[in-house]
Amino acid sequence: MDMETMSEDPATRLFQQYLKIRTVQPDPDYDGAVQFLVQAAEDIGLEIKKLELAPGRVILILTWPGTEPQLGSVVLNSHTDVVPVFEEFWKYPPFSAHKDNDGNIYARGSQDMKCVTIQYLEAIRQLKSEGRHFPRTIHLTLVPDEEIGGHTGMELFVQHPEFQALNPGITLDEGLANPSEEFSVFYGEKCPWWITVHCVGDPGHGSRFIENTAASKLHFVISRFLEFREKEQNRLLSDPNLTLGDVTTVNMTKVSGGVSFNVVPSTMSATFDLRIPPTVNLKEFECQLENWCQAAGDGVTLEYHQKCMNQRMTPPDDTNPWWKAFSAPCKELGLKLKPEIFPAATDSRYIRTAGYDALGFSPMNHTPILLHDHNEHLNEAIFLRGIHIYTRIISSLSSVPRLAKEH
Repeated sequence: MDMETMSEDPATRLFQQYLKIRTVQPDPDYDGAVQFLVQAAEDIGLEIKKLELAPGRVILILTWPGTEPQLGSVVLNSHTDVVPVFEEFWKYPPFSAHKDNDGNIYARGSQDMKCVTIQYLEAIRQLKSEGRHFPRTIHLTLVPDEEIGGHTGMELFVQHPEFQALNPGITLDEGLANPSEEFSVFYGEKCPWWITVHCVGDPGHGSRFIENTAASKLHFVISRFLEFREKEQNRLLSDPNLTLGDVTTVNMTKVSGGVSFNVVPSTMSATFDLRIPPTVNLKEFECQLENWCQAAGDGVTLEYHQKCMNQRMTPPDDTNPWWKAFSAPCKELGLKLKPEIFPAATDSRYIRTAGYDALGFSPMNHTPILLHDHNEHLNEAIFLRGIHIYTRIISSLSSVPRLAKEH
């Protein structure tokens, strides 16, 4: 396929139009996105429902009813917002959707995750145009504010009767690009813990050797956290079978305390961002953190800003009919799947916490991981192939026979 032919592909044009809508935090053009997506859904012939659970934060539900609507549905989820940009570092304007001579489309959201939204829509357009019908209903859910935690998007949505009314059987959500031949598929997510360690000690004049200071206690605790960080990093580097999702990441993100150059402060604190694999015993891990604080001395306490305790995973093996239906067409296409724990966080965590199965998948191999990075881009050939991949996966998932629990 030559570049001129590729440039005329209507799916690519739709992708570029969506990328040009500035749904960038902290002030996303959600009205523009919803209007665009409603138009696309009308063109394809999907049922449309709007849900506003937070002011100005519309959740869009696009539906293709199945022939057996009482069966669990296939939910195709994506978020409409994108992260901020630093335009001076970009090769091309980040909302221009510029395509270079190699077919790379540059734009914020090209990987995360406007590509997936358009691939869902175009796959369904193709299946409908072929006159296909499936037993299971297919829903596209398009949610806001994932990039700022999903608190006014998916977190509210999964608790709402409208989500339960979707009767989700399996949900597909975003994954990551993979620079190799393989395609990453995420069946679980790490538990984010955001912790501040507060240390209280004896104050005094900066000219003296004050004992029992907040700083000495904080130094002890910081050392324990960073020693553990080094241990986990070495474990990752020494075992080629491990991925970032298999180890606990630790990063110190804030340090505060002190009032003057010559005053030993009575309080100091440090904040840590930890991402813990769902395979870790969280109660034991919490005890370990508390032991570090106790060993540092009196007046050392933990404050949790976020403490995810949900460790539910979607088994990536053939005992799980959803995994079997997902992976079978991929094998037929010759795709190499790499099941992984997601190293950060997506809306899938809310879906799994609510008790539903979810897989994170973005069909982008031979692609550098550039989400949230400067010069985020996706090659057109990879994008178009992804549509074909989704037609096969969506067909397979929507055709899963009635499960035992659905009787």
